Amino acid sequence: MSEALKLVVAALMSAAGMLAQSPATRPAFDEFEVATIKPAPLDSPGRWIKMQSANRFYAKNHTLKTLIQAAYNLTPRAVSGGPSWVDSDRYEILAETPGNVRPTLDEQMSMLRKLLADRFNLKFHREEKEFSIYALTVVRSAQAEGPLGAVGKKTGSKLKESTVDLDATPQGPPLLAFVIAPDTVRLPARSVTMPELASVFQRAALDRPVVDQTGLSGRYDFDLEWTPDESQFGGLGFKGTPESTKPDLFTAIQQQLGLRLEATKGPIDTLVIDHAERSSAN
Repeated sequence: MSEALKLVVAALMSAAGMLAQSPATRPAFDEFEVATIKPAPLDSPGRWIKMQSANRFYAKNHTLKTLIQAAYNLTPRAVSGGPSWVDSDRYEILAETPGNVRPTLDEQMSMLRKLLADRFNLKFHREEKEFSIYALTVVRSAQAEGPLGAVGKKTGSKLKESTVDLDATPQGPPLLAFVIAPDTVRLPARSVTMPELASVFQRAALDRPVVDQTGLSGRYDFDLEWTPDESQFGGLGFKGTPESTKPDLFTAIQQQLGLRLEATKGPIDTLVIDHAERSSAN
């Protein structure tokens, strides 16, 4: 084979390889392809929502109310109405997503909203209300002169850009979830955005909405540890102990992450359940 022909063959093989490795087309992710909802076992520990693989969605030990909170990114206080069972009956959801491409968190929640509406015959309306909230902000240092003599505020964020490859595993980055011990709470976070951090705090840990006002747009890796109190996690009865060595949450988030939770007030969209029907195992 001549050298010229070898070059042509090599170029064709390279082009074919590039075509074979082109990114898969993203499905519309309008709804789950298949979904099963069944009652959760009475003694089932833990509660989470995660992708178990690229197209396998799993929600464990959730009430309809906590599913709504996740699907619409709302704090518990921002969901009201409906029959009493929406806050007591617990469910597990196992669903298959379209295609072989892992949906983003927003796409997962969009499909979950469609599933809740269909299977629970969920109907609701929205109301805007004034709430006591926490604003998640970046710590600002004392005023300092900039390079041209301008006076400004230096950012005190201690967050490090994530080194996690989102596509390293089919299910994506590790689950963002609290690890609760009698006198310490840990939040191991990998490839987490600030809106995701605000969301997990307002839906599980704190008693009021958390609004991201950091202006930070990246993904970050960090570990947050603190001594909880009785106002957190729905009043689980934390009291702390003399042996506790970790600071309280507000001190910890400032010292460890360079962020602040500032108490303030602001308008929040709330969801009022007008109608819901129990979903039998299906």
